[in-house]
Amino acid sequence: MKFSEVAGHKELIGQLRANIDAGRVSHAQLIVGECGWGTLQVALAYVQYLHCTHRVEGEPCGQCPSCVQIASLAHPDVHFVFPIVNPSKTPTSDSFIGEWREIVAKSDAIFDEHDWYDVIDAQNAQGIIPQKEADGIIRKLSFKAFEGERKSVIIWLPERMKREAANSLLKILEEPWEGTLFLLISEHPESLLTTITSRTQTINVGRISPEELAQYAVTRLGATPEAAASAARVADGSIITLRRVLGEGEGANVDNFELFTRLMRLSYSNRHLELFEWAEQLASAGRENQKNFIEYALGLIRESYMLTAGVESVSHLWGAERAFCEKFAPYVANHNVEALVSEMERALRDIGQNGNPRMVFTHFALAVSKLIAMRG
Repeated sequence: MKFSEVAGHKELIGQLRANIDAGRVSHAQLIVGECGWGTLQVALAYVQYLHCTHRVEGEPCGQCPSCVQIASLAHPDVHFVFPIVNPSKTPTSDSFIGEWREIVAKSDAIFDEHDWYDVIDAQNAQGIIPQKEADGIIRKLSFKAFEGERKSVIIWLPERMKREAANSLLKILEEPWEGTLFLLISEHPESLLTTITSRTQTINVGRISPEELAQYAVTRLGATPEAAASAARVADGSIITLRRVLGEGEGANVDNFELFTRLMRLSYSNRHLELFEWAEQLASAGRENQKNFIEYALGLIRESYMLTAGVESVSHLWGAERAFCEKFAPYVANHNVEALVSEMERALRDIGQNGNPRMVFTHFALAVSKLIAMRG
């Protein structure tokens, strides 16, 4: 991927390009930001420029063997590490490299953890980066570079590393091989060992501007300028959200929206028996789907509160979501918004810690119902 193909982040790209041109390449860099903001795009463009043997006016040439191989994610000196499932049967990321190449190509290198788990059919399993992955990295880096003098390792979502793997990575970062680059792409760097983050140079990738999102929608997604401008305003800097707003991958959030609206209608109607049925449905949905729903619900609660607070000019709601939340907003106000957010964050934490989903969501549904029924 060339720098010119990255969605937005022109100032950041200029800094990264200048650092490479000046030979200021830290051996370990932590790229921080949401997947929808294009963090993987930034990493791929950075690595291609670094390995390119014939750079042209601040861009990788796109034609040398290194560029061609990196573009197809098949460079022998560029290695990828990402969360996997069934590590006992398929011990490393190499077992899923075909699926990885497929999703990167299909999504323009912009996808999130839920998208990835769908591709590898994770079902209820939580993806991890196991100890064997770290052993594989050490083995690969112990060999001499096949082409040129550099070797690069891109670790997507390093927060999914098992502690043993994280400790092994720490040893590599403390005593790196010459010419080796580590790029860690993280949404939640606070979950990493502080001894790892202290040994990396942080690169913060922010939201993509509405203007850049609109341009992307027109040139990459085929949207009309009018639709692109409207969608970009509500996408909150994320291309993943932009696609959803424009209807790409129709139905991506239909289930979540239906679950949310049903929960809230049952809550303010005091239909407690049906809340148990709702909790049972979500409890059988699979752990990643459950976490996805809670994050989605958190977003709609916050958006509804903004409508209640009279700051709808910065609302990111669209279509059916906006129509529902405009009517629902009075039920979310100063007297209960903090408690609602707290209950959702607690459920998210409990599910992440492998809590019993039936117990978690039965408590969650009843607690939310009580808070929604409150009058300020």
